[in-house]
Amino acid sequence: MIDPGLDDSADLSGYVARAAERMHERLAEVSSFIRRSLEEEIPELHGDARIAELHRASVEGNVDTLLRALRYDIAVERVEAPTAALEFARRLAQHDVPVNALVRAYRLGQRRMNELVFREVRAIDAVPVRLAVLEAITATLFEYIDWISQQVVTVYEEERERWLENQNSLRGLRVRELLTSTEPIGVDEATAKLQYPMRWHHLAMVMWYPERKVSGDELSWLQRFVRELGHATNAMATPLFVATDQTSGWAWLSYQSATPGVVAAIRQFVKGRPNSPSLATGTLLPGVEGFRRSHRKAEEARGLAIAGGHRAPTVISATDPGLSAAALLCRDVDAAREWVTEVLGNLAADNDNDARLRETLTVFLRCGASYKLAADELNLHFNSVKYRVGRAVVRRGRPITQDRLDVEIALLATQWLGAAVLKSASE
Repeated sequence: MIDPGLDDSADLSGYVARAAERMHERLAEVSSFIRRSLEEEIPELHGDARIAELHRASVEGNVDTLLRALRYDIAVERVEAPTAALEFARRLAQHDVPVNALVRAYRLGQRRMNELVFREVRAIDAVPVRLAVLEAITATLFEYIDWISQQVVTVYEEERERWLENQNSLRGLRVRELLTSTEPIGVDEATAKLQYPMRWHHLAMVMWYPERKVSGDELSWLQRFVRELGHATNAMATPLFVATDQTSGWAWLSYQSATPGVVAAIRQFVKGRPNSPSLATGTLLPGVEGFRRSHRKAEEARGLAIAGGHRAPTVISATDPGLSAAALLCRDVDAAREWVTEVLGNLAADNDNDARLRETLTVFLRCGASYKLAADELNLHFNSVKYRVGRAVVRRGRPITQDRLDVEIALLATQWLGAAVLKSASE
């Protein structure tokens, strides 16, 4: 709240700066409010986990830039659009999100920011001063939105044109049609369209490079990586590859029968590869429906890897134990976080000590509540396991006998989703 004791004759820019400073102290809260409002009102902004991450960074970057301009009285025309905002515009263009969704996001964001500004300056007792502060802030906000939206729309249009020119358009379009079609598609028809053996078994993959390491050559690296991976895993036809944006792509490896050990071979191949992308695989399944289903499973696994904060190159597979259940929780991470906290209590804290207790309790329950078997698996003394399990129960705040299944699922969520479902130190 603004200090009502300030003299009404105080410099207007001082009032504006102090209001902006107080809002900036709540940057995460303000940004989160605006982002949630936009996602509720603009369905097109509901993309995959990477788009959601960029959207969050874009909103926070814009709010931070605007408040700093107000705080330090920086002219709007001297302000540059946040990097995350420009990258978010590019990513929407690559994913065929209409430009009007981007424009609406800025206009609705302006409206939500106005609401927050009104709340902030309401505490000024002197009506003339309050109106002057409101007029100054809303004028700057309008100029900022007008200026930045021009920049992001220009970037969107340039990226959209470039992307349409460079995308492996015809094959990519046919793959997308096959994945999204609700009409029956014959195996022979699909094989002819894609020049790919649709009757065989398919292992879908989703591959991506971290945004912070973008250099411009990622697509060529991915294509080469897929070719070499197909050879290393004895795929029986040329792998199918489709770019999804400048740093990620889809691929399918094909085998004439249900070939065991393919995922293990992929992991082994990735270990020896410098500059490897992160990779999520589906399950090895036959025919057109297997092609689609394996891709859906790979996308679920990729979403889980990103939500769980996997930053280093990683290989995650839909066949990994517990992944399918964790993927269901990943569909609503906020709700999953609340539920995990309810089930685990203080054991859901994001710190090394509780992480160690959760690991011990997970192994203990997986071993049929056997201290001896858990000690063998963890390479710990029997008494150490018993002590840690006891501490975990104490941290939770109640026994695990009545709702053991909930506890196991909550522990599974912490294992896969990590900090996304844990309580931070400030909570």
